[in-house]
Amino acid sequence: MKSALKTIALAAAIGLAAVSGAAAQQVRVGFAAEPYPPFTSPDASGNWQGWEVDFMKAICAEAKLDCVITPVAWDGIIPALTTNKIDMIIGSMSVTAERQQTIDFSDKYYNSLPGVIGPKDVKFEPTPEGLNGKTLGVQVATIHQVYANKYFAPAGVTVKEYQTQDEANNDLAAGRIDAVQADSVAMLEFLKSEQGAACCDMKGMVKDDPEVLGLGVGVGLRKGETELKDKINAAIKAIRANGTYDTFSKKYFDFDIYGG
Repeated sequence: MKSALKTIALAAAIGLAAVSGAAAQQVRVGFAAEPYPPFTSPDASGNWQGWEVDFMKAICAEAKLDCVITPVAWDGIIPALTTNKIDMIIGSMSVTAERQQTIDFSDKYYNSLPGVIGPKDVKFEPTPEGLNGKTLGVQVATIHQVYANKYFAPAGVTVKEYQTQDEANNDLAAGRIDAVQADSVAMLEFLKSEQGAACCDMKGMVKDDPEVLGLGVGVGLRKGETELKDKINAAIKAIRANGTYDTFSKKYFDFDIYGG
């Protein structure tokens, strides 16, 4: 009888372990390999931190996913997803029609317009006319590159492309370019830094174009993975409803980053 009870107990333990293991599906989360504060950046020990790291932790806990951060060069992050090197992208990636031809997206988890920054002692509007004859820096493989080439380049603006946002910001601070276009939240964070505060200020937001700029930022997913997409969408909805989203967001922003 004792032997039979032990066998039953062992079987139950194995069953519980199997259920537990199934609940903790491992998911490789692609982040851009370079710092992008306040969204993602590595600390001195190489551990990633920032608003999107907190967002990732919250949705993965809600969806019972074992999420592993996997840094990838930004211009190769979609190919990394489609070739199964990563399982989803959390990297301030705007949902655009062009990207939706290749990958799928979750529901929106934040939204902000692009901003243009430039030297404090130079006044200009963030428009094609205001930037005429100037050099504008943008990061490659971003909506900002597409927008600049559509609106600014035809108006006599030299568009200079950079592999990372840091490189563009550094060239602006050094006076090698006249302006930078990027996500306004990231630009405001740069302007809080010692380097940014010394050189530059915000010139304003660019005119919206949903076709180019998208309808907000979503989690990038492979096409056809509806089960994972449903889990992520449910988790986003849950953390918005239960207050978790607002709680960690207040550590970084004094406004509602979710947007309209």
